Amino acid sequence: MTEVTPPARRQALQPQDLQPLFVELVNARDLEGLEELYEPDAALHYPAGHIAQGIEEIRLVLRDFLAAEPLMTADPVSVVLAGDLALTSGVWTMEIPGPDGRPLHATGQTAEVARRQADGTWRMIIDEPDFVRPRTT
Repeated sequence: MTEVTPPARRQALQPQDLQPLFVELVNARDLEGLEELYEPDAALHYPAGHIAQGIEEIRLVLRDFLAAEPLMTADPVSVVLAGDLALTSGVWTMEIPGPDGRPLHATGQTAEVARRQADGTWRMIIDEPDFVRPRTT
């Protein structure tokens, strides 16, 4: 029997690639791909009031997030580079099915700290998806 190798995922070659990749992977419900956007000891501030420390906790948070079946769009806003570190931010919108079946809409602004890896790609070390408190309608 021949093993099938999954197709290679795109990687963040620039810090500004992280947010579009995150959105793409969320919409594809690709938990493993999302995990690859974070360093092993990263911190994710989600949901509000909770900080997931390390990839194991981040995996659980992202798994629960994906279970809500969100659909996202995003627009990167800025990137500030300092050597192998970057501060990125962007504006996102999200739609999730509400309890009554009608979609809930949310918008917000993110802030992330990313680090260049030895292979030249970028991964997040701090992810603050609710930098500006999101609005839900």
